[in-house]
Amino acid sequence: MITDVPGVLVGHHERVGDGWATGTTVVLVPDGAVGAVDQRGGAPGTRETNLLEPENLVQRVNAVCLSGGSAYGLAAADGVMKWLSERDLGFPVGTRPHEVVPIVPAAVLFDLPRSEWGNRPDASFGYSACEAASGSFALGTVGAGAGAAVGSLKGGIGSASEVVGEYTVGALAAVNAAGEAVDLSTGRAYAADHGDFGVTWPSRAADLPSRRTDLNTTIGVVAVDAALSKAEARRLAVAAQDGLARAVRPAHTMFDGDTVFALATGARELPDASGPFGAAARPAALDALCSAAARVFARAMVHGLLAATTAGGVPAYRDVWPEAFA
Repeated sequence: MITDVPGVLVGHHERVGDGWATGTTVVLVPDGAVGAVDQRGGAPGTRETNLLEPENLVQRVNAVCLSGGSAYGLAAADGVMKWLSERDLGFPVGTRPHEVVPIVPAAVLFDLPRSEWGNRPDASFGYSACEAASGSFALGTVGAGAGAAVGSLKGGIGSASEVVGEYTVGALAAVNAAGEAVDLSTGRAYAADHGDFGVTWPSRAADLPSRRTDLNTTIGVVAVDAALSKAEARRLAVAAQDGLARAVRPAHTMFDGDTVFALATGARELPDASGPFGAAARPAALDALCSAAARVFARAMVHGLLAATTAGGVPAYRDVWPEAFA
């Protein structure tokens, strides 16, 4: 789980049923973290991503807001800002403790067809997700994954982590892609070889109704407890996008706005040039973290697929191939 990275918390708020299938997920870093982002695909929906460019002033963020609701869902970040401001957490802009501006980059996915028109996240979703944030959180049809779909199947929230030397790399993905995450002729996930997912992959074709997948977007966060610059953190986000491309086919289409944020909490320093490997030590350590970021993001996407339950009229993997869970 991404919360295996110390200092990272996750909270969800969603509504499912009675004309609703949407929600919001917040990745909180109460002590702050260096932030970065990598966006691919032709249909992004984002907020506060320009400030994450390495040349810009703000270095640390307080939370990342992931939400359903397409561009409407960006309003959920207002609730995250309110929750943080009530606790004096943000970028200082005055002399008194409460004079702060919370830094909350956000991205949204397209799930509007899964709810009745007008039912979408607002600021209350972001605030409630912060209230629920902890080190333990649910996967599947929750939060920003409540109305998600991936190809012909229900998508959802997935997470994974990996230890690399003395560092921990974690990822959280809201799986909502135009491409398929599964070979529909066999039932095997494309990223099945990235981990032990506790299932027996089936070997039969699916009988699925056709579903339009012309607007989507997978969004997520990769986090590490290393001390990275904004430019180095962006390399982590770039690598995580490689994991996304391993998990769905095709990826980064004109109809996806795939966006991955990176958070570096700074608890552990990378090696410097004074060690036995000289100037190559730091880039080599960063490269190992980037390789892990790709792996954990791919695993997170498979977990999101497998944990999802049918909602909004989209069948879940577990309903199409129940024998995988036997």
